[in-house]
Amino acid sequence: MADITLGWPDLVGFIGVAFLLSSYAALQFGRISADAPLYSILNALAALMILFSLIFSFNAASFVIELFWLIISLVGLMRSLRKKKNNPE
Repeated sequence: MADITLGWPDLVGFIGVAFLLSSYAALQFGRISADAPLYSILNALAALMILFSLIFSFNAASFVIELFWLIISLVGLMRSLRKKKNNPE
């Protein structure tokens, strides 16, 4: 059996995974809108935290998907904030 040792970078990555899963669940269960800035913020934070953990245990495919997840989330956040600014409620 392999010896599994988890360090603080793994903890940061797991917290990022929790953010990602909770934001997606909230979206699917109607608790948050995809247009809400919070949704994009949680996704961006999740990607950053997972990318951070990948610095210590690199995986090329995971790095690529998280990098694009971060970029897409930041674009979504900018669009959401711009939309909110142009249509104040």
